[in-house]
Order: sequence, then structure tokens, then C-alpha cells
Amino acid sequence: MVNLDHYTYKVTWSREDDEFVGLCAEFPSLSYLHENRLTALEGITNLVKDVVADMDANGEKIPEPISEKNYSGKFQVRIPPEHHRRLAIEAAEQNVSLNRYVSLKLAFDNY
Repeated sequence: MVNLDHYTYKVTWSREDDEFVGLCAEFPSLSYLHENRLTALEGITNLVKDVVADMDANGEKIPEPISEKNYSGKFQVRIPPEHHRRLAIEAAEQNVSLNRYVSLKLAFDNY
């Protein structure tokens, strides 16, 4: 059985619902709305607990917590040739490898 505390939970404000929404990255189809932030977190935590118990009872595969997965640090991504060229030029202008340049762009441009 997985440790439910190891799942990736977050609470954010939903302007559309005018409430906080509790989310779990391992279960993207689940959410829990409440006007109180802590109650939204408790709600999504309990909802995940119930769903995992139901999945276990039905013999379904339970998602592994992201925090417990091992990552190699490598992944492939396909991009249009013109983007590849532009990134290669920008890397050369910065005097770094393309790999280093893209890694830095991912780390700082998108968070």
C-alpha cells in the first residue's frame, strides 16, 4: 500500500468557483472545493484516501507517488527544426552547450 502522505497535494484559489481548490498531481481528475484553504487540503487528502481504498478493493493499479519515483535527469523532446536552430544559436551566443542552455531555460523561464 502506498503512503498517502507522499502524494503531491496543492491548494490554490479558484476565481471561477470563488473558493479554494485542493488538488493532487497523481490524481488529476480529482479536486475538492471549499471556502477555507485548510479544509480544501483536508478534503482532497480524504478524497484521495477514499479513491485509493476503492481502487485497492477493486484490484486496480494505484499510482505511485511522484516523490518516490526515480528520475534519470534525461528526457527527449521533439521540436520543430526552426526552434532547434534558434536554441542552438542562442546557446552558442551564450558560449554554453545546447543541453546546458535548454536546461537553464527550463529551470528559469517557465517557473
